[in-house]
Amino acid sequence: MKKVLNRASAPTPKFFKVLRTVGLALAAVGGTILAAPVALPVIVTTIGGYVAVAGGVLTTVSQLTTTNDSE
Repeated sequence: MKKVLNRASAPTPKFFKVLRTVGLALAAVGGTILAAPVALPVIVTTIGGYVAVAGGVLTTVSQLTTTNDSE
């Protein structure tokens, strides 16, 4: 578990910082679609769920990518 925490706090390359931001935006859009106060068609809410999950995964993977992997 300590290795994961060290990776999360290690410096992230610029490209993956951009991907992390894109992932956060996707997760926010997906969450907004899922939490919409109006009734949306099932296909829209399904796509919103997939977008939220994809954004979360993209953010997590981008955050755990480091420039130094000597361990």
